[in-house]
Amino acid sequence: MSETTRRAAIIGHPVAHSRSPLIHGYWLEKHGIDGAYGRLDVAPEAIDAFLSDFKASGLVGANVTVPHKEAAFRAAVELDPVAAALGAVNTLWLEEGRLHGANTDVHGFLANLDAAEPDWARSLGEAVVLGAGGASRAIIHGLLERGVGRVAVVNRTLGRAEALRDQFGSRVHPVAWRDLPGRLAGCRLLVNTTSLGMKGQPPLDIDLSPLSPDALVSDAVYVPLQTPLLRAAKAQGLATVDGLGMLLHQAVPGFERWFGVRPEVTPELRALAIADLAAKGQLT
Repeated sequence: MSETTRRAAIIGHPVAHSRSPLIHGYWLEKHGIDGAYGRLDVAPEAIDAFLSDFKASGLVGANVTVPHKEAAFRAAVELDPVAAALGAVNTLWLEEGRLHGANTDVHGFLANLDAAEPDWARSLGEAVVLGAGGASRAIIHGLLERGVGRVAVVNRTLGRAEALRDQFGSRVHPVAWRDLPGRLAGCRLLVNTTSLGMKGQPPLDIDLSPLSPDALVSDAVYVPLQTPLLRAAKAQGLATVDGLGMLLHQAVPGFERWFGVRPEVTPELRALAIADLAAKGQLT
C-alpha cells in the first residue's frame, strides 16, 4: 500500500467472522481504487478511548458492529437523521477532523426488499416484526418510513415491544408471543429479527399457514442463508427474502463516503458472498 492509500475497517468484538472485508475488497478491486479495508477487534473497555481519538487510527472511516453501535453513537459529533432516531451508528467517517456517524441498516433493509420484490410496500396496511432488539428498531423505522400503516412487534418480553411503541409512536402495536398466531391471519409481510434460526440457535418454529397467499417472508438472519423460517415459507409457496441482501446493501453508503464511488450490489458480489458461506458450511 502507498502512503496515500485510503484505509477503512470494520470495528467490533469479536470481528473475525465479519464478511465486510470481502464486500469492500470486491468493490475496491472492481473500481481500481487505491484503498484497503480490514478488521479491528476493539474490546468494550477500550472502545470509548479508541473512538475519542479516531483520527489516530489512520482510518478514513469504519463500519461498526456489535457491541459498539451505541458507543459510536455517543462518540460521533455529527449524526445523520436515521442514526439520531435509532440511537445507534454503524458507519463512521472523518470530515474536517470531526467524527460523523450514520446508520445504514434501514437503507440495507429497504434496498434488499426493493431488489427482491419492488412492489412489496404497495397498499400494505400492516407488517409483523418478530423481535424487539437493535435490528428490529432499524426495520420498524424503515417500514414506517415507507408508509406501512401499522407494525405489529411480537416479542417474548412484551415490555421491550412496548418500549418500541413509546419510541416510534402509536403505529407500532406491541404483541405478546402467545398472540402471534392470531396476528398472522392475512398478514402480507413477516420479518424475523430474532436470532432464532441462526446457526447454533433453536429454529423459529411457527405456523405460517394463516399468512396471506401473497405474503412476503423476510429473515434478517443470513447464517444459514436458508433459515428454517424461509424454507417453511417456500414450502408453502410464499415469496421470501434472505438476510444476505441487507448486509450487502447496507455497505453501499459507507463505501461511497470513504472511497468516492457509489458501488452496486451485483449478482457477482452476491455469488461471491454465497460461495464464502458455502465454503464455511453456512448455506443451510
